[in-house]
Amino acid sequence: MSQVKAIIGLANPGTEYEATRHNAGAWLLEALARDSGTELRPDKKFLGRYARIRLGDQDLHLLEPTTFMNRSGGAVAALVQFFKLAPGELLVAHDELDLPPGTARYKTGGGHGGHNGLRDIIRALGNDKSFHRLRIGIGHPGDARLVTNYVLGRPGKADRTAIDAAIDECLATLPQAVAGDWTRAMQRLHSFSA
Repeated sequence: MSQVKAIIGLANPGTEYEATRHNAGAWLLEALARDSGTELRPDKKFLGRYARIRLGDQDLHLLEPTTFMNRSGGAVAALVQFFKLAPGELLVAHDELDLPPGTARYKTGGGHGGHNGLRDIIRALGNDKSFHRLRIGIGHPGDARLVTNYVLGRPGKADRTAIDAAIDECLATLPQAVAGDWTRAMQRLHSFSA
């Protein structure tokens, strides 16, 4: 598997969505930027908030699209084209209904699983699904009809604490992941549960 050159954290823009489950990918990205001593700044050419950091001995682009979730692909395509990145050099962090809060998993390739942000990114990359994903568990409401309100709702205190603990564990494994040592990164992250 290739080395990661960019991490994209998915979110919906605006203060009304900041604390909602659907923004878990952005929570990770913001924590990574903070830990690296920088912050994401608005960048019109990438349709989002952007920063460049060094993690281990890797230079990384960080991007949080400020389009709505279902239009994330435009921001990702702009970043990919500007820096001439291959889809396999991307790691997309996003909320994951199929994992409980307090867990997270790496995955490479695959479909969108009904996630509108992933769906739009796959479309924008010419149907190339080979990018890496960092799936941050938010749990499932138990009924498909409740999903929209659930992902756009705020997690309770216990769930948010568990999600934050999983994000901390993600941050601890990112140096191995971005360096291409997916086995070590996965072994640690996939055995963690808050």
